[in-house]
Amino acid sequence: MIYLSTWIISFLAIAGVIIRPFKVTEAVYAVTGAILLLLLRQINYHEAVAGMAKGIDVYLFLTGMMLLAETARAEKLFEWLAAHATLMAKGSPSRLFLLIYLVGIAVTTFLSNDATAVVLTPAVAAAVSAARVEKPLPYLFICAFIANAASFVLPISNPANLVIYGSHMPPLYQWLSTYLIPSVCAITVTYLVLYFTQRRAFSHQIRTDIQLPELSRGGRTALFGIGITAIVLLLASGLNMDLGLPTAVTGIMTTLVVMINIKKSPLAVIKGVSWSVLPLVAGLFVIVEALNKTGIIHSLTELLNSSIAESAAGAVWLSGIFTAFACNLMNNLPAGLIAGDVMNHGHAPEMVKSAVLIGIDLGPNLSITGSLATILWLVALRREGLEVGAWKFLKLGALVMTLALIATLASLWI
Repeated sequence: MIYLSTWIISFLAIAGVIIRPFKVTEAVYAVTGAILLLLLRQINYHEAVAGMAKGIDVYLFLTGMMLLAETARAEKLFEWLAAHATLMAKGSPSRLFLLIYLVGIAVTTFLSNDATAVVLTPAVAAAVSAARVEKPLPYLFICAFIANAASFVLPISNPANLVIYGSHMPPLYQWLSTYLIPSVCAITVTYLVLYFTQRRAFSHQIRTDIQLPELSRGGRTALFGIGITAIVLLLASGLNMDLGLPTAVTGIMTTLVVMINIKKSPLAVIKGVSWSVLPLVAGLFVIVEALNKTGIIHSLTELLNSSIAESAAGAVWLSGIFTAFACNLMNNLPAGLIAGDVMNHGHAPEMVKSAVLIGIDLGPNLSITGSLATILWLVALRREGLEVGAWKFLKLGALVMTLALIATLASLWI
């Protein structure tokens, strides 16, 4: 009973993030929950700071990515990319759908799922606008779903991967031998289900008379900066370095170089960034730190050990499915923190750890707040004047996530 108020406040805060009553930004509910936990002494100041400090690498990573995306948007890089994609589609909606999906795989793999939400969503919005697509949402759904489905191709594809493995990140060749086949399964099944459920939107031809705009000097510099960021992240991953600082440095440097080249103040870009995402993440980390005090790590570790003792195969399925749904209740980054602690305390077999990572990465395709990438996607949609409700996403996500999760967990035995 002593921790009942912790659970109630945490539940209400996370529910606020998911439902977003009164259309208030998600950060307000996460930060309010964190402050209430402090005021009611469910967590002290030092513990709250320690909780927020666990997200430093994530804050830096997001800062770099959001600056890159806003700089590229301001220099009309996305409009240029959109025109190319539309011309390549040659009037076929299904071909445009596939092209966007393939680009989403590449961006997620080499720049992370958060980059797909931040960088690709505006480009897709521009593409469907240029092509005069009657129903843009099926194409925009790709940005949300592939961001999670392709997020374990490489260690850098999702910050949650770094949270789960921590300092025990396997070498790249070992990672690929473990996750390449499951990634192919997740990506393929997600595409097939999305295409099947959205196929009615592909009945009308799209516009083909698109004039290809010239890419400005600032746009070329932004594109170069994004490419350099991808290379830096791959190198950092290979050297087992944290990804936050390199991403922040490349994002800041790209913004500064672009602004100097075109002789504009960087304040315009800074004002355009959705900074509310950072306190949202910080608030979630504080909430998880408070939940840790309730003994959740110990209880989950005991549950994991007993499951493994009873049936290793059963533990794989239970771990993957449990974490897939759990990350929709508290977001996959804090859920990944808890899962990582449980893995370390429970000395789980590698296949169980793989199932947990798949659940954390793929599970968020169920709801609009399951991962930070999906929240960033929602923010990007709002900037385009579009809204997707929690229920609408859940109806589609329940089908997409469930089928992909079953296929992907089964592929661990291949």
